[in-house]
Amino acid sequence: MPSSTFPEPAPSGSGRHTRRPRGAAVAAVAVAVALVAGAAVWVSRPGAAAEQPARNAAAVLPPASTPATASTGTSPAVAASSGAASATAPASRKPAAQVVAKGGWIPVDQAVWGEQLAAYKRTKADPPVNAGNLPEFRADCKYSHRKPDDPIVAPGLPGASHMHSFVGNKAVDAGTTAADLMKFTATTCKPTVDHSAYWVPTLYEAATKKPVETSGFRVYYRSLRNNSTGIVPIPNGLRMIAGDAKKKVPTPRGAQGQFYCAFYGPGDIDGYARSENGNWPICGEPASLHFMLQFPDCWDGKHLDSPNHKDHVAFGDDKGCPAAHPVRIPALTFDIAYAAKGSKAGYYLSSDPTGRSASSMHGDAFLMWDAKAMNQRVRNCIAQRRTCNNDGYDPFSY
Repeated sequence: MPSSTFPEPAPSGSGRHTRRPRGAAVAAVAVAVALVAGAAVWVSRPGAAAEQPARNAAAVLPPASTPATASTGTSPAVAASSGAASATAPASRKPAAQVVAKGGWIPVDQAVWGEQLAAYKRTKADPPVNAGNLPEFRADCKYSHRKPDDPIVAPGLPGASHMHSFVGNKAVDAGTTAADLMKFTATTCKPTVDHSAYWVPTLYEAATKKPVETSGFRVYYRSLRNNSTGIVPIPNGLRMIAGDAKKKVPTPRGAQGQFYCAFYGPGDIDGYARSENGNWPICGEPASLHFMLQFPDCWDGKHLDSPNHKDHVAFGDDKGCPAAHPVRIPALTFDIAYAAKGSKAGYYLSSDPTGRSASSMHGDAFLMWDAKAMNQRVRNCIAQRRTCNNDGYDPFSY
């Protein structure tokens, strides 16, 4: 987690598991866990109304002129969704060469972004009725596929990455562009109006070297602050990374950036025991392994990506966003569950098979929503500071 993280305010109500203080360095993660309010074990609400087909999605097109901080280049074009979801990309599809601005800065199309902002300003909030007061909406996703690809870090280079486990958009590979996310919209996420791709390094059992895939993957879009002043939707095509794949330090009991044990009810989230190398908790019944990743909540308003995939976003505080990143957006939080309880041999991540610590855990987000659905959720759930589920606050309002 970036060191610029500010401690988040504690939510009203209590969660279903407890955490001992570990200092300001992990305050954001600790509160993020608390904000989950018991999401350690969760399922989609049964009988949820079907989402409307994707439509009128904002495009991400080449700008007429690039910002001063970017060299000349073009960003991927995104066609409006037709409303029909393609199951996967054709097997014969070759990875598309991704054309980006020199240095890795991908400029946002200011005209298209302006249109989405104007549409958002026209969006009216639905009455809050009895909704909770945690300002958030979410997507619940299932495991989709595994590939040694990374369309953010190594676009157009299949096999150039360590192994990743993907959730969300089913067609993602090394050649995926923003346009592809709207062309091939079949997803493992609810709501289906979320065409985004999310991925993390694959987790392996150390003893057997077999992969352990996610059993639950909830993506929260929320306000980290005690107010929602100036909040606006996330621009389509934004991509970013949380965590550090190159960080390879031990993660003993109480360390920052470790996996933890979660379940309904209080308990020791560090596990009742540790793996032989001390890096992995061993969970008691009925807990299982979890990990939480926090993304920033401020954007520079100019770029959909940056060379290190982090410099175009930053953390704000209750007073607002930094001057260089003045646009307040919903903050993504990955709450990741694994159907594993820990073992004496422990585990390792594909990003650190030798050190076998959890410190290289990281997450990628390549964001693409039906623009109207995103706008309504931000207005209803975050600007109005109300708790929403997979269907949003009012699934019949758009």
